[in-house]
Amino acid sequence: MADSNDSRPTPLGLYDRPQKAGMTGIEIAAAALSVGWLVLSGAFFLMWGGEGTDGLRFVLTLMVVFLPVALIWVAATAAKASKTMREESARLQTAIDAIRNAYLTQAQSGRGDSANGSISKKLDEIAAAQRKTETTLAMFTSTRAAAAAAQPPVAAPAPEPGDDQPVLSLGTPAEALQPPLANADFIRALNFPETAEDEAGFAALRRALKDRQAAQLIQAAQDVLTLLSQDGIYMDDLRPDMARPEVWRAFADGARGRSIAALGGVRDRSSLALTAGRMKQDPIFRDAAHHFLRLFDKGVARFAPEASDTELTELANTRSSRAFMLLGRVAGTFD
Repeated sequence: MADSNDSRPTPLGLYDRPQKAGMTGIEIAAAALSVGWLVLSGAFFLMWGGEGTDGLRFVLTLMVVFLPVALIWVAATAAKASKTMREESARLQTAIDAIRNAYLTQAQSGRGDSANGSISKKLDEIAAAQRKTETTLAMFTSTRAAAAAAQPPVAAPAPEPGDDQPVLSLGTPAEALQPPLANADFIRALNFPETAEDEAGFAALRRALKDRQAAQLIQAAQDVLTLLSQDGIYMDDLRPDMARPEVWRAFADGARGRSIAALGGVRDRSSLALTAGRMKQDPIFRDAAHHFLRLFDKGVARFAPEASDTELTELANTRSSRAFMLLGRVAGTFD
């Protein structure tokens, strides 16, 4: 689990950790009080001095000068920690409410093919907001409400319906008119944009969301990354052991168990323990994780035959792949 003061960017902002701020008003006030006390006490001892032996006077001087300064900073630290906890509590409650509302919406609505067009439209709105220097969190919030309708109900254990959309007798489906999704765009989309200024990342994400199967995988990955971030688990902090491309190809061909154990390269014990506990206790998280694992399995099976070894290595290093390694180990995919 990562240090919450790490300011490295994460995709789309919802699971981005709090950024390290500059000096707050509390710290400025504490510094001013400290300097004022040091000046006053120093002036007093220089002008009037003190009685007693030299050693005793030195000890008393140190206590009188520096002990109040230490107490000032203890109080400032406690006040800052209290403020941070209140902000984190409000942030966590907002995220929980958003996930609950999205889950209820998904449970009550069916899957509509028109949702992909809505997602693309919202992404265009994100790009426009980006030029106006809105924050990453604001851009994600504008996207999340429209994207919820595209998410299939995560509680359904049955195989995904409609993976092969039938061709209408009176015309060609819209997906057939779209050019094939480039491997580079697929990889970039699964890693998500790095920052609010990552125009190439947002462009690749928009192109990937026009592909229905890729859009389903991206939405599922986004959901599990958001849920994992609630426990302080961020994919940028994981440093998994990378498997060779031939192991990924074996996985794409249907191999399971110990023959592909190298894919479970995540070794962070705290992340594994937190994820395992969440899988056992939280049914929403468990359903979202299994839904993501199924879609990632199908996505790799489609991607691997046309991908080079270099592209497979790049795919393995995306945030979505790291989430697959973590959840796959917890779910027993590599046992």
